[in-house]
Amino acid sequence: MNTRQYPSCAREDRKAEFLQENYRGPVPWYTINLDLPPYKRWQELITDKAPSLRVMLNYLRDAANIFVPSGKLMQIVDQKLPGLLGNIPGPYEEEMKGIADLTGLPLGEIISFNVFYEFFTICTSIIAEDKKGHLVHGRNMDFGIFLGWNINNNTWTITEELKPLTVNLDFQRNNKTVFKAASFAGYVGMLTGFKPGLFSLTLNERFSTNGGFMGVLEWILGKKDATWIGFLTRAVLENSTRLDLQQDRWYVVETNYDRWKHPFFLDDRRSAAKTCLNQTTQENISLPTIYDILSTKPVLNKLTVFTTLMDVTKGQFETYLRDCPDPCVGW
Repeated sequence: MNTRQYPSCAREDRKAEFLQENYRGPVPWYTINLDLPPYKRWQELITDKAPSLRVMLNYLRDAANIFVPSGKLMQIVDQKLPGLLGNIPGPYEEEMKGIADLTGLPLGEIISFNVFYEFFTICTSIIAEDKKGHLVHGRNMDFGIFLGWNINNNTWTITEELKPLTVNLDFQRNNKTVFKAASFAGYVGMLTGFKPGLFSLTLNERFSTNGGFMGVLEWILGKKDATWIGFLTRAVLENSTRLDLQQDRWYVVETNYDRWKHPFFLDDRRSAAKTCLNQTTQENISLPTIYDILSTKPVLNKLTVFTTLMDVTKGQFETYLRDCPDPCVGW
């Protein structure tokens, strides 16, 4: 990381300036009522976001047809994936059926959107603890690599299409919050969320030769003992009630590489984040400084859709749509 090029690293007074520079707009809140039948839970959200979801899935359909011009890939998605739905645990099966019916989109395409995370995501998560034992948690959701580069405005196409679909969600039961999350409309699993007063959770894909692609292939070929990670994470947020913490380090940084291995030399977001955390020091860690660190290039990059900040103790959950102004790395 070139700290001379990006002197904004870990300065709390820069948050307002960053919001002006890179702020795309507010992320709306929606309530997901878990007391409703699964088929009906997403009705309000999907009614609002159906046009944007159709645009994004139409783009994916066109991209798939470029890779497989015969159209057979989308034929398999539309015709074969629904037949595999019985292997997806409830209530997610009924929720996806409800979304498909509301949007008029093929159920297979809704299913494919819900396994997207296994393929095309790159993220950064930071958990830090101040001197008083207070934990703060932040993440950049980076998504859409290899899915089309727009040479006119130097952006990843899917990254931009996902921004109008970004939402904050308040999952409630008996009119009380069970957990809160930041997600994409149409995606029923969860990758970023917290239970107020208990714990926060973010998920980053692990780059591995036997990871997402192989797991999806094995699932299609009949190995059904695995669980889709977004569904598993949502189950944790919905049902878990405690978290044991070991306080031997004051921060943890996770990107997409095993911590005991060196990251890919063109994608060293981890070192940049660690440099900023060390410059900040434990005495000055807070949500604004976490935001600042997540705004430092290349932690902030062309694939960044949104930044989420979480303070479990104070019940704070904030999500910001992001832009990465040039010069900015492509991933």
